Amino acid sequence: MTDNNQFLEDLFKQAAQQQIEDNGFTERVMQNLPKTDTVRRLSRLWSVFCVLVGLGLFFAFGGWQVLQGLFYGGLRMLLGWIEVFALTVPTTEININLWVVLLLVGFVLVVLPYQTYRKLSATL
Repeated sequence: MTDNNQFLEDLFKQAAQQQIEDNGFTERVMQNLPKTDTVRRLSRLWSVFCVLVGLGLFFAFGGWQVLQGLFYGGLRMLLGWIEVFALTVPTTEININLWVVLLLVGFVLVVLPYQTYRKLSATL
């Protein structure tokens, strides 16, 4: 394995030392590239524009009412489950393992936020 690594390192060293004549093409391309400040500013403006258009379309097509409907429907469903659970709990025997509850709480409070932060910071 080390022979292959040494061979590859030697090969890339030789390739890095080669000069390819391009008659100034690379310099011309680098000079004609847009300035990074302008590109960054345009990118931010485009992002703000897209967010504003998205919010406008969200409210124009009744997105708020859809979210309210989903929330209230989910709340009704949750209350229905709680009602069924409260009615059937006296007839069932429930064994709760404390370690499982602690692991689930730890996962929700520690691992999920950490993983979310890691993925978000990697993309930004």
